[in-house]
Amino acid sequence: MSDQLLEVSDLNVVLGESHVLHDVTFGVRSGGVTALLGRNGVGKTTTMRGLLGLAPRTGTVRLAGEDVSTLLTHEIVKRGVGFVPEDREVFAGLTVQENLKLAERRGSAHHYDRVYELFPRLRERRGQRAGTLSGGEQQMLALARGLLNDNRLLLVDEPSQGLAPYLVTEFTEVLAQVTDLVTVLLVEQNLTVVRRLARDAVVLDQGRVAWTGAAADLLSDEQVTRGLLGVGVAAANQEGTS
Repeated sequence: MSDQLLEVSDLNVVLGESHVLHDVTFGVRSGGVTALLGRNGVGKTTTMRGLLGLAPRTGTVRLAGEDVSTLLTHEIVKRGVGFVPEDREVFAGLTVQENLKLAERRGSAHHYDRVYELFPRLRERRGQRAGTLSGGEQQMLALARGLLNDNRLLLVDEPSQGLAPYLVTEFTEVLAQVTDLVTVLLVEQNLTVVRRLARDAVVLDQGRVAWTGAAADLLSDEQVTRGLLGVGVAAANQEGTS
C-alpha cells in the first residue's frame, strides 16, 4: 500500500489569461510535514487553492487513494482536509468562540480542549471579537480552526508571515506537536521553520515542480537553494532566516 496520503498529478490552473500551474505533480507522505517552497509568485498559494477546488483546475488529486479531483470544496473538506489561509480570514465581528463554532464540521469530534491547550491565549480571549485580536492572535485562531476537527491533512499557507520572531517560534513548536495527529502540507518562506519541521520538500519554479526530495537534502544543496529559493546554504541554515 502506498504511503502517499496526497497524490497530485498534472495539476493545471489557469486564472484569466494566466496559466499559473503547469502539470504540477508531487506526493505528500502520511505523517509529518511536507514543505511547498519557491520564490514569491511561483504558484504555491494557487497550488493550495487548486487542491481544494478554490481555483479552477485540471489534473488529478487523490486523497488516501480516492480521486477528489471533481469534488466541490466542501466535499473535499468533509473528507478530512483543513485549510489555514495566508490572510487568516477570521470573522472580525465574531468572538473567538464563535469563529471556532463556525469551523465545526458535522460528523467530526470538536477538539476544543486541544486548541485551548495549544493556544492558552485563545481560551483567555474566547469572548473577545476576533477583529480586536493582535495579528499573532488572529493567526492562532486561524490555525486553531484547522485543528478543531478530525483532519487527515492540513494545508497551512505562510503561518509565520508578518509575525514577530518569538511568535514564529511559538507557531513552529505548535506545528511540531500536531504532526503526530495530522499530515501537514506547509507553504513557508522562513527556512528556519522548514528546517525545524519538514521531512520532505517540493520546490516550484514558474508554476512547475523544479525539485522534490528530503528537506534536509534541499537545505544542504547550495545550487538548488540559491537558484530556486534565492538564498545560499549558509543563510538557509542560519537561525532566523526568512
